Amino acid sequence: MTPPPDPHRRNEQSRQAIVQAAVELCGEVGFDKTTVEAIAARAGVGKQTIYRWWPSKAAVLLEFMKDLRSSRADFPDTGDLRTDLRTQNAALVNLFGSRGGVVWRGLIAAAQSDPVAAAGVREVIDEAVADCSARLAKAVNAGQLRADVDLELVVELVYGPLYHAYLLRPDRIAGWRPEEALDALFSGLQPR
Repeated sequence: MTPPPDPHRRNEQSRQAIVQAAVELCGEVGFDKTTVEAIAARAGVGKQTIYRWWPSKAAVLLEFMKDLRSSRADFPDTGDLRTDLRTQNAALVNLFGSRGGVVWRGLIAAAQSDPVAAAGVREVIDEAVADCSARLAKAVNAGQLRADVDLELVVELVYGPLYHAYLLRPDRIAGWRPEEALDALFSGLQPR
C-alpha cells in the first residue's frame, strides 16, 4: 500500500483556495450539492490535487471546521462558571449562524452515512467535550458544582438543548437565551 502524501508538502496557497472554495460552495448550494469537481473549478486546481490530499469533500470541510475550532478553542475561564458557559453558548450560537454553521450542519448530516465525516465530526466534538469537561472540573474544585456530578453528562445537558434547536428547530437559534437554559440546569447542579 502506498503511504499517504506528506501534508506538510502541500502548497499552502492551493490548500487555502480549496478549503475556501468548499466553504463558499457549501454555503451557496448546501453540503449535498457541493462536489469535488465544483470545488476544484472554483479553487482553480485539478480534481486530482484535491484527491491527493483529501479523500472526499467532507474531509476538506472537516479541515475547515478543525481550523475554525483551533482558532476559537480556548474555553473561557473567568472564575465564574455560569458566565463562562453563557459566553461559550453565545459563541456557539454565532458559529451556528455563520458559514461555519452551514458547513457543520452538512457534516453532521453526512456523518450519519459517511465514515470520514463521522470520524471527523466525532474528533471535533470529543475535543470540545474535553475542553468543557476540564472547565467543569475546575468549577467542581472551586465548589461551584456538586462533586458527585458526571462531567460528560453535564456537557450533554449544557449543549444538548442548543444542538437540538440548531439541528431540529433552527427558528429558535436566533433568539436563543443561554442564561435561561443554564439557570434551569444549575438549580440542580449547585452544591447542596
